[in-house]
Amino acid sequence: MYAIVEIAGQQFKVVKDQKVFVHRLATEEGKAVSFDNVLLIGDGNNITVGAPAIDGAQVGAKVLKHLKGDKVIVFKKKRRKGYRKKNGHRQALSEIIIESIVASGAKKVTKAEKEVAKKASPVKVEKAAPVKAAPKAEAKPASAKAMSDKPVAKKEKATQDLNSLTVAKLREMAKAKEISGYSSMKKADLIAALS
Repeated sequence: MYAIVEIAGQQFKVVKDQKVFVHRLATEEGKAVSFDNVLLIGDGNNITVGAPAIDGAQVGAKVLKHLKGDKVIVFKKKRRKGYRKKNGHRQALSEIIIESIVASGAKKVTKAEKEVAKKASPVKVEKAAPVKAAPKAEAKPASAKAMSDKPVAKKEKATQDLNSLTVAKLREMAKAKEISGYSSMKKADLIAALS
């Protein structure tokens, strides 16, 4: 049984217990990894082709080690111009061994489940929460809130209207209002001066 699977942007024909060098995977050495973007599975005379991928098919593998590939020399030259550039490059690779090929019944991992598994996502939530809480804390007095909302809303609407205008139109408006130094102002400065 063999499968054609897409791993890290490249397509590989793999069989069970085969070692494959792929672009560096963000998985630690010794950990298991699964690839659900299986494009074709062949089992003797039985060939299943996906459109583009086969639903429920999965290839399981284990990361053996992370390494660098052989050095590739990148040499650029333009004749008769004295231009010569020599660069070296070693591709970051991961060596994996294919442990299993499942034709159907595998559970597909969604993007939401991958995000839940990441540890970085709670940090983002903590950063976003104080920004939303600050305006609510300032707007506690009921009488001040009723009086201040109307001018703030009008001011925000005016700045939104000014944001949609071009810099040339804003400069014309500044010239009409006789604002000094409008020709050297940036868009944000013009909006602040006009509102």
